Amino acid sequence: MSALRRKFGDDYQVVTTSSSGSGLQPQGPGQGPQQQLVPKKKRQRFVDKNGRCNVQHGNLGSETSRYLSDLFTTLVDLKWRWNLFIFILTYTVAWLFMASMWWVIAYTRGDLNKAHVGNYTPCVANVYNFPSAFLFFIETEATIGYGYRYITDKCPEGIILFLFQSILGSIVDAFLIGCMFIKMSQPKKRAETLMFSEHAVISMRDGKLTLMFRVGNLRNSHMVSAQIRCKLLKSRQTPEGEFLPLDQLELDVGFSTGADQLFLVSPLTICHVIDAKSPFYDLSQRSMQTEQFEIVVILEGIVETTGMTCQARTSYTEDEVLWGHRFFPVISLEEGFFKVDYSQFHATFEVPTPPYSVKEQEEMLLMSSPLIAPAITNSKERHNSVDCLDGLDDITTKLPSKLQKITGREDFPKKLLRMSSTTSEKAYSLGDLPMKLQRISSVPGNSEEKLVSKTTKILSDPMSQSVADLPPKLQKMAGGTARMEGNLPAKLRKMNSDRFT
Repeated sequence: MSALRRKFGDDYQVVTTSSSGSGLQPQGPGQGPQQQLVPKKKRQRFVDKNGRCNVQHGNLGSETSRYLSDLFTTLVDLKWRWNLFIFILTYTVAWLFMASMWWVIAYTRGDLNKAHVGNYTPCVANVYNFPSAFLFFIETEATIGYGYRYITDKCPEGIILFLFQSILGSIVDAFLIGCMFIKMSQPKKRAETLMFSEHAVISMRDGKLTLMFRVGNLRNSHMVSAQIRCKLLKSRQTPEGEFLPLDQLELDVGFSTGADQLFLVSPLTICHVIDAKSPFYDLSQRSMQTEQFEIVVILEGIVETTGMTCQARTSYTEDEVLWGHRFFPVISLEEGFFKVDYSQFHATFEVPTPPYSVKEQEEMLLMSSPLIAPAITNSKERHNSVDCLDGLDDITTKLPSKLQKITGREDFPKKLLRMSSTTSEKAYSLGDLPMKLQRISSVPGNSEEKLVSKTTKILSDPMSQSVADLPPKLQKMAGGTARMEGNLPAKLRKMNSDRFT
């Protein structure tokens, strides 16, 4: 324990996992230490831990004849006890049948009664009863050839039966011996030396919530072109009301990056990153107590010694997925080689992991982050807004500095165009603009020239009203506002001149 803490830190704790899922419900906050945990009811698996699929086909009716059309595959798929029974039965029946045929020929020719006559030539020499006919057939079929019993040229029917026996024997030998050889060399036995971890774990890796499990190869011979796939089996109901009891979803284990192609020399940890595209996007530590799913893992590859394709399977139910755990390291560097400690192959230890789902983490991150103004999505509108901004900057820079200060809007056109460049920003900015500007910014399809001219015209009204209050010198600098000054009463003109002098 101390060595592990020095290696991984004080936040990590080694836990012992059983060979199968414990199925115990976690203790709630209000439960006392004396209260016994109620074991979770074990549900039916679709694929066992050893890879056997729990599926039985029933009510086939007349479709069972399809098995006889592919008799060789049917015999290979049978269990060993049935294969041995069919093997022995077939040879026994064939031997008895052919021995009976030789006995019938000897009986019809009268060889059984004249076998001991010195000058009589029988069909088969020294065949005078059924045991002798049976021994003749075995000697011929097995090519033992003792030489005591042999066929003569005085029996054409015996010659024809001998040819038939040779052809039939070759067919039976090829069929049954080939079937037994294929069954003995099946790659299913190679799958027995491929290991899967007893549990899958969920923890953080590279800053992302990841589902992980471990695979290993016990033999020194490699699995050529090894590839791994994962299927999620989960019941769901479609929007149309159709219930799918075993809906199969694909779990990405690195198809785009090539991580699903394995170099299976040492134990590897297979990772499935939980993101928005993952079926576990809504899965959290709390929801795992009520979820029901099964993860089927399929490992395929070519056996290096035989060249045959091998497939190994296993599955993980929801009670075999450990939240907040990580696999214990099993590889260590020795003198000149790497050593794999398979005693720690299934061991896991706890690591700090948020109990929330990826969806909940993203929502909390958005709520905690500051509001960001909507981005400009229309590049054409943004280009027009920038051009209008440059035109209005030229207009305002032509005014004297005092006029710019009086108007108090030297950066107003730029701010106006930024706030009204997109539809989403208008909702934030239109309430602060005059009514005429709101009408202009709310009408879609205004070109660059119309927007500049209307904005300039609107800005000229408050400017003209404010210039009328200026002294004569400033009015002349403002450009042609003397007529407005002339229309003012003398007292107002005097007040304006006193205020600016």
